[in-house]
Amino acid sequence: MARPHSYPAPSIRRAAERGEISFGTVDSWLAYNLTGKKLHVTDYSNASRTMLYNIHDLSWDQEILKYFRIPEKILPAVEASSRIYGTTSPQAFLGIATPVAGIVGDQQGALFGQTCFRPGLSKNTYGTGCFLLMNTGAQPVLSRKNLLTTIAWGIGGKVDYALEGSIFIGGAVVQWLRDGLRMIRQASESEGLARSLRSNDGVYFVPAFVGLGAPYWDMYARGAILGITRGTTQAHIARAALESIAYQTRDVLECMEEDASVELKELRVDGGATANEFLMQFQADILGVPVVVQETTETTALGAAYMAGLAVGFWKDRQQIAKNFRIKKRYTPQMASRQRESLYRKWKMAVERAKGWEEEGK
Repeated sequence: MARPHSYPAPSIRRAAERGEISFGTVDSWLAYNLTGKKLHVTDYSNASRTMLYNIHDLSWDQEILKYFRIPEKILPAVEASSRIYGTTSPQAFLGIATPVAGIVGDQQGALFGQTCFRPGLSKNTYGTGCFLLMNTGAQPVLSRKNLLTTIAWGIGGKVDYALEGSIFIGGAVVQWLRDGLRMIRQASESEGLARSLRSNDGVYFVPAFVGLGAPYWDMYARGAILGITRGTTQAHIARAALESIAYQTRDVLECMEEDASVELKELRVDGGATANEFLMQFQADILGVPVVVQETTETTALGAAYMAGLAVGFWKDRQQIAKNFRIKKRYTPQMASRQRESLYRKWKMAVERAKGWEEEGK
């Protein structure tokens, strides 16, 4: 039997202990290369995602570093999300020295790009999965509902926190209709199928292909389509698939409201699925609050640009940035409360039937 390799390799371990190597997230690698290998830096939001950073003390967590035998000297300096860290090396970037002035995590950048600057403001990014964040302000909120407490950003000596919930299967359920079932040729066809029905006729689709994410965290759940009759058609399955994205979003947002003791006033959204008007209207209906699509869809990049613009003085403050928010379309609830709650109650029943399907250890 071959002897297993140790990890990390002894030579890497010795190099780490001597401080001869560096470790960080991709932003720290970009800053390092853009500045001609002068900066090893990250921001609060990215540091918080490593699980090595104490988001309360705003420092690398010594207990965790000791447990994993990680020398602190190899980790990047943690700075505010909006500041001038340094300048690019002329050799590394178009022959000119340009300020490196904004670093922010992916979903935190989207939250900032959606100008969710006040506690309670929330956004959802509809991608392969769905990623919801709610600004909770200057105080971290410890979730009692299986959500993640994270740093949103740090600006001007102050840190804002957020609650986050991740949904494993969002737009991927439509991809499955296209690539797995070959029921549609392109994702946009799902909208026409869904609109061809007046209701879901009791058909529910729980897309737990890889288990269920927030707030269930059930790795043994599996996908299920329930309520099928002889009258069930492809249109019912397409509609149930789209509705499942909205139901899962409500699952997370209800937990956020309870954890943060706030009432959601509207949901700001981005990502590819916002082009599906049936989904966006149903999302507003099942939440009972408006769903707002802004004109700029690349909100993560926009948030990073806002961070950099603040640092170099292009924008004076967040109030000025908020004035840039342009609404492309606002979906207002049109469904009666009684119908909304009846639909959602059946969704919760469907989830219970999908949970724990795969037996543990088999």
